[in-house]
Amino acid sequence: MFSPSTMIKDLDQLREKKPLVTNITNYVVTNSTANALLAIGASPIMTHAVEEVEDLMNISSSLVINLGTVARTYLEAMPAAWAAANKRGVPVVLDPVGAGASRVRTEAPASMLSKYQPAIVRGNASEIMTLAGESGEAKGVDSTMGADAAELAAKALAGVHKCTVVVSGEVDVVTDGERVVRVAGGSDMMPQVTGLGCTASALCGAFAAVSGSFLEAAVHAMAAMNVAGEIAAEQAKGPGSLQLHFYDALYSMGRDDIEKRMRIEG
Repeated sequence: MFSPSTMIKDLDQLREKKPLVTNITNYVVTNSTANALLAIGASPIMTHAVEEVEDLMNISSSLVINLGTVARTYLEAMPAAWAAANKRGVPVVLDPVGAGASRVRTEAPASMLSKYQPAIVRGNASEIMTLAGESGEAKGVDSTMGADAAELAAKALAGVHKCTVVVSGEVDVVTDGERVVRVAGGSDMMPQVTGLGCTASALCGAFAAVSGSFLEAAVHAMAAMNVAGEIAAEQAKGPGSLQLHFYDALYSMGRDDIEKRMRIEG
């Protein structure tokens, strides 16, 4: 099911269609994720205005909801946008940033999940375990757990919400509740660049806009992250230049890169 050819097909569609991906994301990563979406071939729009989210869902191909900023205006816009997206059949990606670190970061995504349908939920091990009702040992917005530790929680969460769940880690775990896929690659410098987890969620939104399978979209998004991260690390001297080269790698990624570097198991 997953191969370089399927990823290349989705990437070609993404670059051809340039889908509009609406993002309600945190102010730390707004510029970074917008640039990553542009580099991969999508068209980003960033908002946190409840007054416009319903209109935006009329023209969007996907919606990414990121809990990195839990200010009132963001928390008001998120459920309104998600409801409108569900109504119009627009796939929604949820990034529960910091779930388990504070009450609002835990309760807000759980409340929305109880009311609305996600396509993909992407987080670190601690965040996914928290949403599944387990102790994830969060450290701020970072995880103290590896992705494999959250595999059972991810499968349970995917089964309950009939969606795809991604656990980011040294090897990413992707599951629809039945099948489990592991995506390897990237660089150990990537966790030193703020916002790359949020970028992964944004890329899930981009691929979900063109793929016929949300499991496939998530796998391809994580593969794109890892391929680009590996290419960038070969040229970077540290985290600062890694980010610079990462955008370039997303932009120039082609068949040879994917066939050489894509590593998927499952």
